[in-house]
Amino acid sequence: MRKFNTCLSLIFLIFISVSCDKEKEANFTLNGQIKGLKKGVVYLQKEGDSSIVDLDSVAINGEPKFTLKTKLEEPLLLYLKLFKNDGEEHYIPFFADTGYTEIKSSLKRFNYDAVIKGSEEQDLLNEYTKVVSRYNDQNLSIIKARLLAQKDNDSMVVDSLNSVSAALLKRKYSYTIQFALNNKDNVIAPYLALYEIPSANPIYIDSVYNGLNDDVKNSFYGKKLGEFIESRKTEE
Repeated sequence: MRKFNTCLSLIFLIFISVSCDKEKEANFTLNGQIKGLKKGVVYLQKEGDSSIVDLDSVAINGEPKFTLKTKLEEPLLLYLKLFKNDGEEHYIPFFADTGYTEIKSSLKRFNYDAVIKGSEEQDLLNEYTKVVSRYNDQNLSIIKARLLAQKDNDSMVVDSLNSVSAALLKRKYSYTIQFALNNKDNVIAPYLALYEIPSANPIYIDSVYNGLNDDVKNSFYGKKLGEFIESRKTEE
């Protein structure tokens, strides 16, 4: 019995030691609060080479506040995932950098009620998203109107709405390109070029990449944008 207790004590000490090592290595902390959440699991995740990678997790049992930690080498888009065993995926993407980020949301509207405060990159993403969401809302209205016109077999209205949609998309791309160019010294620039406007005219994508300073070009998203441009040239 004494040997068994000694073994358990050793395992516990090893677990504490590993946990302390992780705490020492961590340079990023996410403080979160999900209003209405009584039970579930929250995960801190990042995009891996071929799948999503878990960086940290914590089980929620009565207390809606939680803390997640990891080590970051550079600013990176991370994901706060909520698992509540309802068969659906619940994610909040956010830009993280060394230091602290705070995310507050609700259980009922987890993906939509999120208020995120933290890195400079996240502040820029918030600014960008605030404007782009207007374009997205307008596009949804156009889609609904087009469906009604198609149902009524009104080809003139459909054609007109298609033109309006194309013009709206052009404005959205133009805003994104200009936003990236205005923030060329931040990793938000290559990130937006990669994930928001990959199908834009190559001339504009090249202009974003060529405007980056060396530090941003050598960042995770800067390298990925460079690889994207090279692969596109190979396919031509």
